[in-house]
Amino acid sequence: MADSELAEELEKFTISPSIPKEDSELIDDLHKLSKKNPKLVKSTEYAAPADLSIKVHSWKMNEFKYYDVPSPFPTLARGLFTQELDASCTKHRIVARGYDKFFNIGEVPWTTWESLKTHTGAPYTLTLKSNGCIIFMAALTPTKLLVTSKHALGHSNASGDAESHAQVGEKWLRKHLADAGKTEEQFAGTLWAKNWTAVAELCDDSFEEHVLPYGPEKTGLHLHGLNESSKQFKTMNQDVVDAFAREWGFIVTHSLVLQSIPEVKEFTEAVGKSGEWNGEALEGFVVRTRVIEPPIEDGKPVSAPPYRAGSSFFFKVKFDEPYMMYRDWREITKTLLAKGISNANLHKSKLRRPETKLYVNWVIDEIKRDSCQFEGYTRGKGIIATRQRFLKWRETEAGSTAAIEMEKAPEEKKPGEEKKFGKTIIVPIAVPGVGKTSIAVALSYLFGFGHTQSDDIKIKKAAPVFIKNVINLLKTHDVVIADKNNHLKQHRQQLRDAIRDYDPPVRLMALNWSFDQPLSTVHRICGDRVVFRGDNHQSLHANMETKAHEDVIWQFINRADELADDEVDVSVEMDWEESLEDALTRTVDACVRTLGVPKPDQEKMGEALAVARGYAPTTKKPTAEKTKKAPAVRYFGLLAEVDLVDVIGRRLAEADTPSEGKKFWDVLLSKKRVTPRPHITIVHSRNLPDQKPLWEQCNALHAQESSPLFRFRLGHVVWNDRIMAATVLDLAVSTNDTDPDQTGMDFVLQLPHEVKDRMHITVGTRDNDVPPVEARELVWDWKQKEGALKGIESVELKDVWVNGRVRGLIS
Repeated sequence: MADSELAEELEKFTISPSIPKEDSELIDDLHKLSKKNPKLVKSTEYAAPADLSIKVHSWKMNEFKYYDVPSPFPTLARGLFTQELDASCTKHRIVARGYDKFFNIGEVPWTTWESLKTHTGAPYTLTLKSNGCIIFMAALTPTKLLVTSKHALGHSNASGDAESHAQVGEKWLRKHLADAGKTEEQFAGTLWAKNWTAVAELCDDSFEEHVLPYGPEKTGLHLHGLNESSKQFKTMNQDVVDAFAREWGFIVTHSLVLQSIPEVKEFTEAVGKSGEWNGEALEGFVVRTRVIEPPIEDGKPVSAPPYRAGSSFFFKVKFDEPYMMYRDWREITKTLLAKGISNANLHKSKLRRPETKLYVNWVIDEIKRDSCQFEGYTRGKGIIATRQRFLKWRETEAGSTAAIEMEKAPEEKKPGEEKKFGKTIIVPIAVPGVGKTSIAVALSYLFGFGHTQSDDIKIKKAAPVFIKNVINLLKTHDVVIADKNNHLKQHRQQLRDAIRDYDPPVRLMALNWSFDQPLSTVHRICGDRVVFRGDNHQSLHANMETKAHEDVIWQFINRADELADDEVDVSVEMDWEESLEDALTRTVDACVRTLGVPKPDQEKMGEALAVARGYAPTTKKPTAEKTKKAPAVRYFGLLAEVDLVDVIGRRLAEADTPSEGKKFWDVLLSKKRVTPRPHITIVHSRNLPDQKPLWEQCNALHAQESSPLFRFRLGHVVWNDRIMAATVLDLAVSTNDTDPDQTGMDFVLQLPHEVKDRMHITVGTRDNDVPPVEARELVWDWKQKEGALKGIESVELKDVWVNGRVRGLIS
């Protein structure tokens, strides 16, 4: 569009363009819903960086509720930014609008292949699913831009020079516009005139690595959508998007057009088998189409998607490989760097692929040869480069020879592995909140496995009844899921005893969530999931007042017995952090490999996920925790997600550590004096009422349903002959946390200097006669350069970053 044409078009608009009534009503509905049910919808107000006088609201829906039918939301938009246009907040404008939430094949009733064939129309545009983070660009005014990430805008909550996704997106936008000879004012004017939101994927490995690598020519903003900034989802055709990308200097997203759903199915299945398209690995495709008028049967329309005829409509086709393998390589490398370069430190289930075994041998040699290559690996840097080095080596003569030699080597077999089994019991080894029942429900749907839950048993001594239920199901099923945490060795022994003389022989197959992460990390992940599932459990429900559910999870974690090699016949190593979709993929892959069941197609997997997400228990036990009075909090602290034995132990083993430090550490280890639940004390009840504002601020963070995650650095290990501590620096809100209400940011900014200056983690004390609070003065004396006079020594820690949340503690 020429500048003269743009000027003419802008004359039609004012600073407050004509707002469709349904847009303003939508935002009214969201405000009402957020007041009625803040767990469902939240809004966060931001001052727009381009004009601080303009306030913009970001709307965030509960991710888990997008799957509900009917939808509890007045819109399925994922990413929505709005502005009040009058003082009474009765007139609203949609500033930026993302796509409607779209689903994988089979995930919801309207994304089965049959439904898609019935309710959507050609053409079907398949766009490459870029592997980055989403960025929205919209007009704040006819001359000023708003650039956001999915739910946030403006600066990062992190300390130092860390940039937010929105800031990096804005930086790349300026570069693209400059390369195209355009200005921000021109771009804003065009988006304003069209009432469009430009949607792009930020792909920049120097800022944030994902699974797929992006070379210099592919680094920046990949434009893949132009949406109308309106209630109804309407996005421009791909040829319009591509032309717009070329005009304004963005990277064009690769796409392909097909004319029918059978063609889409055939094409994506073929690509899925190879895991590549045009010679490159890919995550999957987003398929863009439109809703057509539903066919009529018996005088009534056939059930259709929750969209009007003519609406834009997206669905996705996602591929499992090579991502599961690449992620295994990443976790294997982290484990080797953290626990030592030995195969003995690796879970055997991650080594099932021949290519992964080859990778392990290669990466161990690389770490031995030059460990400096891996300095940033545990912080998410260099992961892609390491993988690319391996893949490049794999193509060399040395790599080919190593692969051939590995194929010739006889496989190591466990004693009794040749034994023939007629039945199988799948045994989760877990704690509450990992998602074991969701996986069990999905497996039962996919394969018809028997499934019995311990939580369904109402009597007090449930163990004998549970074992009896498992054995009874074995009579009618070849595979039975023993749905219980099975976290104690005695639980697994009870199952082994019950099947000892069973004919035919029964295999035990574990789904093992091993404690290979800091316990506080495990606790946070599981606690969040218990909160998100609400009352959808027989007995364990989140109680934000007493935090009783968190206490229950700690009890399971602290009592759990790690799974020994000889306790089961097969062990599938699970990942605490992975999504239900990825956890199910991992489990199904193991069932196909070990049990010989047929591999389900994408649609069936999607249906199984939908069934699992829609599951509700048929029995509910009376719960006592809601009536319990919350125990009095003695102090508030940041629960540090760190394995002190690993981090401190490796550092003190280095040559530059004074001998007294090594000796004291050995004493702490031998006497089990290392703090089992590391934390940073923020404010203690004995400091009341002087520090009441800080106490109340911590209490508010503790009570939040999803309290912000903080990140900090451990600076030095400091000790004398009585106590050892680690100093704490650079406290900030984690870059992985959106902090929608900015309560985390406020906490960091308002934290008193006297608290920041003395922040530490008590590593351990010599004996019970040494109070942990001594660490506070130890750290202060060391910082005041008085350590040498008081027998204090120290060593520096290098790049040890730790996450943590504020929690009220009683001991």
